[in-house]
Amino acid sequence: MKLAVFDFDSTLMQGETLEYIAKEYNIEPLMKQITTEAMEGKIDFFESLTKRVALLKGAQESKVKKICENLPYTKGAKETIKELKSMGYKVVCFSGGYETATIPAQKTLGYDAQFSNILHFKNGEMTGLVGGEMMFSDSKGKMLKRLQLLFDVKQSDTMVVGDGANDLSMFQYSDMRVAFCSKPILKEHANIIIENKDLTEILNYI
Repeated sequence: MKLAVFDFDSTLMQGETLEYIAKEYNIEPLMKQITTEAMEGKIDFFESLTKRVALLKGAQESKVKKICENLPYTKGAKETIKELKSMGYKVVCFSGGYETATIPAQKTLGYDAQFSNILHFKNGEMTGLVGGEMMFSDSKGKMLKRLQLLFDVKQSDTMVVGDGANDLSMFQYSDMRVAFCSKPILKEHANIIIENKDLTEILNYI
């Protein structure tokens, strides 16, 4: 068995989920500023995550879910996942984002499993609270190691793809480390760098 792990926001999907929601509530600039600082590794990921979600306290659940179900996916995402699966890869999405987005995307893009965070809703509105499996800067690396142990997958049979600082923790457990249209901090540790927003380019390296 081989394992391919993709980040979601700005990798499988164009942009950041929370920024699409923030745009509906006229707070996109502030949201984008915090996101950028987190993806560049300038502030702690957990701190940035909780700050960003708190900004959306009171957002309507129905509106949030509708936005998350209609996000624009990156060119070549579906085709790349299909091809990797035909090569014997299990394809997984690790997201510091939210299952309101990654679960609908799984149906469209076809990856095998997703691990993400969960927005808390009460009485039809966001409470500004968040929990889940990808809350910290090292969460993706820890989850990747667990999957490798569970399925007996070697580091040499693992590929990871991401764009931001919170993807860095995966790199130590993978021989194929893809920085996809990424921040400089990730490029420094990658051995495959793709600048064109077309995920099928990954297939040229396999």
